[in-house]
Amino acid sequence: MNFISSLLGNLNYGTILFLMLLESTVIPVPSEFVVTPAAYHAASGQLDVWLVILFATIGADMGATINYVVAYFVGRPVIYSFANSKWGKMCLLNQEKVEKSEKYFDEHGIVATLTGRLIPGIRHLISIPAGLAKMNYWKFLLYTTIGAGAWHAILAGLGWYLHSIVPEDQLNDKIAEYAEYIKITIIALVLLAIAYFALKYYFKKRKSA
Repeated sequence: MNFISSLLGNLNYGTILFLMLLESTVIPVPSEFVVTPAAYHAASGQLDVWLVILFATIGADMGATINYVVAYFVGRPVIYSFANSKWGKMCLLNQEKVEKSEKYFDEHGIVATLTGRLIPGIRHLISIPAGLAKMNYWKFLLYTTIGAGAWHAILAGLGWYLHSIVPEDQLNDKIAEYAEYIKITIIALVLLAIAYFALKYYFKKRKSA
């Protein structure tokens, strides 16, 4: 954790990519404390905000691909065994969290790899059920990129905004405060989107029948 803390204190494009890779596997690295401060620094000219979003999204794709490939080839018993192990618990992982992500994937299909990237608690695990279901990799990567890119753009927008109103020594406290509002808003939007597509599918099916 000291290693991760040192990376968080020295954000550049390489560390952003690496930290988001870790965050998209099973290692607990909160993306809001990576992308938002990076965008905060970008607002002062130290980084480019578009490159922050790009490298964060590439890192997320790489981490999600690792989860996908492992799940694809080793299967559910090994995944659950790791989740219940000492190493899994060190990563704040357990079988219940994996089952929750599987349930979400089963209920919403392949589009879950897009919407799931926006939901706390599921975001970094949604690639596991995609791998277990042997979803087409390129479709998985496309949806993951869109979902992760949207999430990182939201966090970058927050960081850019906070630069104009918050001194750097208060940044982390403000990120934690605003992140809760963002999570609630995102969950509400995702639920509305799911309801919209579900109703659209229902009426389309009813019309064709």
